[in-house]
This record gives sequence, structure tokens and C-alpha cells, in this order.
Amino acid sequence: MVKTILVIDDEANMRHMLSALLTKQGYRVDVAANGAEGLDWISRSAYDFVLCDLRMPVMDGMTFLERVQNKGCAATVIMMSAYGTIDQAIETVKQGAYDYISKPFKLEEILLVLRKAEERERLRRENRELKAHIDAIDGQRAFGGMVGKSKAMQEIFQLADKVARYSTTVLITGESGTGKELVARGIHAAGKGGEAPFVAVNCGSIPEQLLESEFFGYVKGAFTGADRDKKGLFEEADQGTLLLDEIGELPLDLQVKLLRVLHEGEVRRVGAVKSRKVEVRVLAATNKDLPDLIARGLFREDLFYRLNVLNIHIPPLRQHKEDIPLLCRFVLHKCAARLEVGIQDIAPAAMELLMRYDWPGNVRELENVLERALILADKNIVLPEHLPEQLGVKGERRRIDDLLGTYSLKEAKVIMEKRLIGRAMEATGGNKSKAAQLLELSYPALLAKLKEYEW
Repeated sequence: MVKTILVIDDEANMRHMLSALLTKQGYRVDVAANGAEGLDWISRSAYDFVLCDLRMPVMDGMTFLERVQNKGCAATVIMMSAYGTIDQAIETVKQGAYDYISKPFKLEEILLVLRKAEERERLRRENRELKAHIDAIDGQRAFGGMVGKSKAMQEIFQLADKVARYSTTVLITGESGTGKELVARGIHAAGKGGEAPFVAVNCGSIPEQLLESEFFGYVKGAFTGADRDKKGLFEEADQGTLLLDEIGELPLDLQVKLLRVLHEGEVRRVGAVKSRKVEVRVLAATNKDLPDLIARGLFREDLFYRLNVLNIHIPPLRQHKEDIPLLCRFVLHKCAARLEVGIQDIAPAAMELLMRYDWPGNVRELENVLERALILADKNIVLPEHLPEQLGVKGERRRIDDLLGTYSLKEAKVIMEKRLIGRAMEATGGNKSKAAQLLELSYPALLAKLKEYEW
């Protein structure tokens, strides 16, 4: 589609010059002599880009920029000025402009900024499209911040959704990185909703001597340094949800006090005389074998039964590998949007490595691997060489300058062409169109090469 540009400048020569040059480049151009005229144009037409001078009569560029921001206009605004300073350029960007160009400028500078802006908008559009696609995933394949189509994950989503309607205490178990906190947040969101507090605490991250005051709070003067009253985690989560992550790390003396809170629904701040009523839904999570800790005298059996009213066990990723392609799409969307690198695809050869790996770090490790791959990928696709070696990537795939076995430039050229074409075909699963894009060849040129090398 033809891109549209609104040029706003009080100099007629500048308006005429930009209009003529940009029209030759294929843009549809409208012009305005000041910010007020520019606003009038924007109220009647939609524009992809706005080139706006900073100093103008009637309405200057900064006022125009402010009005455009208030209107929620989707156009990308690029400011221009012959009197600009670095501070002024920074200020325009802070106010919502995409970029700032100092006059006088060459046509190439304007075109470069416009190309960059077009690329940014393309990435944003692709990210929005993929987000809409992810959001449209059937509800049975998603719960909270998790996705999965395997039978095991479907059962977890159904159970979590059902238990979310009740205030029952839930024990969530599974290896590190499987998504225990995500399940807890999903239960909270599906039950109490976003208006109620969700408080998560890692029981192993708080020094033992501070656990009681962190959990139950304290009153002023209770101990040295207690210069004011302070709420504990239970009071912070009142009317909402408290997630006790790594519950197996709690010392025995605090387990007794936690059990009393769960039974009585009351907490007593350290140093206080009276208890306070709290209404908190408690979710607990652990990667430890609690029955084993009970047998070793490290965890109270009565607390275990109080927490384990309903157990949700999340299997490790190696036991539901059929979810990996869906997880990859979901994770790529999140990472691509955050890193602003566009929507990436995964080559079949790379996906094969992802499917074959056992993922000892589970979904968290998968997220880290894919984020690394997005950073390393220089094309719009994740290739095997962008993955870490522990996934089974062969070292020679990572080297283009390996020994060619010849000093002849002519022979070396043939060897390199064959190997690069072979790698591209392997990486794309034999897809010639995608391979041609990776090799930066036209499709007919690749077909000719394949025929020449009898590939």
C-alpha cells in the first residue's frame, strides 16, 4: 500500500521540495503551513508519517506534537528544525516524536529515517498480529500465563480453573522451571481477579531470623530497629492470595505458627498483644518431596495435610514435548516484542534439536535458549547455529572458515557454495523459498545452483 506523509513547515520552498522528492519516492504527500493546519489535515485523513518543523507561526511543532499525542493519532511524527540543540532533540523524543532531523539535510537522511520508521512499524504490526494470534488460542490450550495442548497440561488447566472458584488451599508441585508460580497466578486471576492482592514469597530467600517478622509483621519497639508498625505478608495479602513458594524451606518453628494461622485465620504481629483477623487464600509450591522431608523430620505432617487439600503436579517438559512448538511460538512472541526484533520463525532443523533435548531446566530453560537465539539471529529465522551446544549443535556448523582442503580460490568458492546451500536447505527443511532468502539469492538462481551441484 502507498504510504502517506503529512509535511508541516512554514517555508513554502521546504514544503514544495519535500513534497516533490517524497512523491518521486512513491509516497502520497499532503502539506500544511503550521501546526493548526496540520491538525486539520489529521482530523480529515489518516497518515503513516508526519514531518513537522519545530518553529512555526500560529502553532509551533511542540504544541502540534502535544495535541497529536492527546488525540491518540497513530502516525509516526518526525521533527525538523534549523535551530535545534541536542537538548531540544531529546525533549521532542520524550514528548513522543520518533526522531529529530536538523536542517539543512540531504534527501538520503530523510529517506533513511523514514525507512527505519517503516521497519519499526512493520515489527510492531507483526508483534500485534502474533499477539492477537496467541490471545486467540483456544482457552482449553491456555491458563493464566501458560500454554499447552498435551493431555497432561490440559488436565492441569482444567483442574486449576475448577479449583480457582473456591478458597481451598492448593499445593503445587513440580521441578524448578515448570511454571508453578504461573499456575498460582492463574488460579488467583480466575478466582479473586486482578483487584485483589497477589503476594508471592520465596520461603528460602528470607533469612531465618527475619521470617517471623516478614510473615506476620511487627509493632513499633518490638526489637531493635523496629521504629514503626509494619504489616506482614499475610496482612499484605488480606482478601487476596498468598503464594508460599519453596514451602519445603520453612524451618520447623515457623511451620507451627503457619499451621495456627491456617487453622484460626488470625495473625499476631511480633511484639503485639492482640491478634488480627485475615482472610487469605494460601497457595503453596515446592520442588521438594515433602513426604520424604516428613520422614526425615524436616517437615510437619499436619502442615502437609493442611496444605495438600488439593495437589496440582506440573510434569517436567521432557514428559510433554509435544507442547514445545506451541511454547516456542508463545515465548518467541514475548521475547520478540520485548527485544523489538520482529517476529522470528524457527527452522525445521532447529526445531528438531529443540524437540530432541530433555530440558533439565524445563520451560524456564527453553525461554532462556530462545531469547539467546533471537539476539544471535541475523535473519528472520532461528537456525541451529543460534542454539547452545548442549542441544546437540555440531561445532563444524558454527564455522564457515573451516579447512577447505585446497589453496585454489576457484575450488574453495565451489566448496563454500555447496556447503552454504546445503546448510540453508537443511536448516529450512528443504524449503527452497526460505533457503533462497537465507542465502540472499533469487529463487531462480537457487534452483540453478541446486541443479548445477546436483543437490
